[in-house]
Amino acid sequence: MGSGQVVAVFGAYGHTGKFVVAELAARGFVPALSGRNARAVRELAGELGLEARVASVDDAASLDRALAGTVAVINCAGPFATTTGPVIEAALRAKIPYLDVAAELEANLDTFAHYRERARKEGAVIVPAMAFFGGLGDLLATAAMGDWTAADEAHIAYALSSWHPTTGTRLSGAVSRKRRGDVRLRYRGGQWEQRTDAAPALEWTFPQPVGRREVIGEFTMADVVTVPQHLSIPDVTTYMTAEAVRDVAAPHTPAPTATDQNGRSAQTFLVDVVVRSGGAERRATAGGQDIYAVTAPLAVEALERVLTGRTRTVGVASAGEIFDAPDFLHALAPHIRLDLHAHNAERSAPRRETGAGPVPPGRPTDPPCRTR
Repeated sequence: MGSGQVVAVFGAYGHTGKFVVAELAARGFVPALSGRNARAVRELAGELGLEARVASVDDAASLDRALAGTVAVINCAGPFATTTGPVIEAALRAKIPYLDVAAELEANLDTFAHYRERARKEGAVIVPAMAFFGGLGDLLATAAMGDWTAADEAHIAYALSSWHPTTGTRLSGAVSRKRRGDVRLRYRGGQWEQRTDAAPALEWTFPQPVGRREVIGEFTMADVVTVPQHLSIPDVTTYMTAEAVRDVAAPHTPAPTATDQNGRSAQTFLVDVVVRSGGAERRATAGGQDIYAVTAPLAVEALERVLTGRTRTVGVASAGEIFDAPDFLHALAPHIRLDLHAHNAERSAPRRETGAGPVPPGRPTDPPCRTR
């Protein structure tokens, strides 16, 4: 446990940041609350009896003060395209680990591209996308791979009962859209492709009780960045239930509201991962409540492992690369329902044909996903 170690939380007053602060405190850490909004930082600090450290990404000295005396920093402040670089730089100057909960594709790609070699040379630890999107799917895909050294395809399907986006989610999405313009991204043949056609409408058969649902294919999330960084899988695709896509796209969908004593919303999720190699497939699934709330135990479990040396590498690393994926996932048992089918669910599976559209994974007689 934290034993009183001080951890800086940048963006502590945001929706996800508050969950991270609470999880840190529950595990014995002392959160140092930081962020750009002085009033919000100080109000939350006063409410929780913690220290406020106002800092701005435009002021390197303020970031240095915010990180002074801390053992690590968790960046919860979006848009991450704006915050990741300055906060990583401050963490490197302070010689402390950096973790973030970024779901922005471009921000995560930038982190790997700009800091991989430098962080490795300096022996620094940088873990981007240590969150529901990016971290959880990556851990599940890594666990599903098991002893395979390579696979043909990885498919990560999300079933959200609803998606009430936070202000941060909306801001991050707007920044990503501005950077991408009218194109969408997908990962095929070990390369990023820019597409201008509409993402395909498909159906995916999730484990019960969710069952067969309409999904949007190639709904590219942070997992498509994190997985190929360390797993030899040339095709990585993510899917999202159509209802959730409509929710997050609608301008008037309200922000999430708390429905329990822990501040979680009523939203439920199921993440279904299928990895395929040749004629075999392996599967791993995880379910739970509130994608924003579950990000906190993901990030703080990662932090504990970094600080106690339960890591496999240094530099910029995906969750499944730096941690023992099955062990990490089992440690989340209080927060997720986990089913790792990796070593007992191998079966014949249809292959993707070269040049074909998205061919869904699954059993030949009842594939989880098919084109509508």
